[in-house]
Amino acid sequence: MFKKISSTANPAIKRLLQLQEKSRARKKEGVFVVEGQREIEMALKGGYEIPEVFIVEDLISEEKLERIFRRRKMPQITALTAEVYEKIAYRGSTEGIIAIIKTRDTGLKQLELPQKNLLILVAEAPEKPGNIGALLRTADAAGVDVVLIANPRTDIFNPNIIRSSVGCVFTNRIATGTTGEIIEFLQRNKIEIYAAALQASKNYSEIDYTGSCAIIVGTEATGLSREWVENSSQNIIIPMQGHIDSMNVSVAAGILIFEAKRQRGFQ
Repeated sequence: MFKKISSTANPAIKRLLQLQEKSRARKKEGVFVVEGQREIEMALKGGYEIPEVFIVEDLISEEKLERIFRRRKMPQITALTAEVYEKIAYRGSTEGIIAIIKTRDTGLKQLELPQKNLLILVAEAPEKPGNIGALLRTADAAGVDVVLIANPRTDIFNPNIIRSSVGCVFTNRIATGTTGEIIEFLQRNKIEIYAAALQASKNYSEIDYTGSCAIIVGTEATGLSREWVENSSQNIIIPMQGHIDSMNVSVAAGILIFEAKRQRGFQ
């Protein structure tokens, strides 16, 4: 028998809403909120700890919970009425399950690089959760080794990022830092830096990406900061044939990353 909540005025629901809406609340408690069975299963595969889960019993049975958490510690389960769940759910079509998950340290110091020929994606100051989510999906699809976020404008555990990434927050090796910290990190690890910038650039298809390298992308509005342009091994550009001189950051990243993967034989 699960504890049950039937009112949105319940303190547990107010806390859940705070965690969804406020980065400060997530940082203070060291937890974040994930909605949906697929995303929760991906978090579990990624080794994240889940202390609490909220469900609608008509949609998520005890047997389904046991399948989701098979061979893992069962979290504290709270049952919600459908009306309460609808008030806190982000999605129009509900799946009936929301989890509170413990955050991880995303600092560069905790990052362990795999011992192989590295392909790294760096995004500087991405602001829109949808763009960050799309970048993470692209990185997952290409099997990128590491995703680094320079000068992040929002925390990586923002529910909108988790939703737009369809759980790829949990499938990528992610770290954050300042632009200066990440440049120093890449140079110290002898990783070539290829910055997508207009200044002194070569066509991206003329570059050899078969060695350990990082592809750096900035925002569509402002591009990359001078630090990247001045510290890159080579600035690269995607030639435009239309009337604009930039494209969506996730689209640009996809073009560059998959060219690198093509050169590597998609290994």
